[in-house]
Amino acid sequence: MKPVSNSLEKYRVALYGNEGDKYNGAFRNIPLPSGAKASVIISNGGGWEHVSVSIKGRCPRWQEMCYIKDLFFEDEEEVVQFHPKKSEYVNVHNTCLHLWRPTDGDILTPPKIFV
Repeated sequence: MKPVSNSLEKYRVALYGNEGDKYNGAFRNIPLPSGAKASVIISNGGGWEHVSVSIKGRCPRWQEMCYIKDLFFEDEEEVVQFHPKKSEYVNVHNTCLHLWRPTDGDILTPPKIFV
């Protein structure tokens, strides 16, 4: 995960009374190339880097998630969106998507030719 850039700091807001740090925090109204504005929460703990993305009234689109990925992760870092087992599914916000990256190893990916 990249440290938060100076250009993103103006969108930082306190979450539960905490401003966060260069790898943790909440951000509101980040402008996206689509014209939408995203609310984003980033964290790194428990062996994971995590970015939560929401846009008022709808789920983020693929291109918007790619843009957010580029804002918060290095070009050569792989991240995933999980679809958990139904028995472990949690949906607190219907229009929120998440990017995840383990801090202790690589993500298992299919051969490049399959993707």
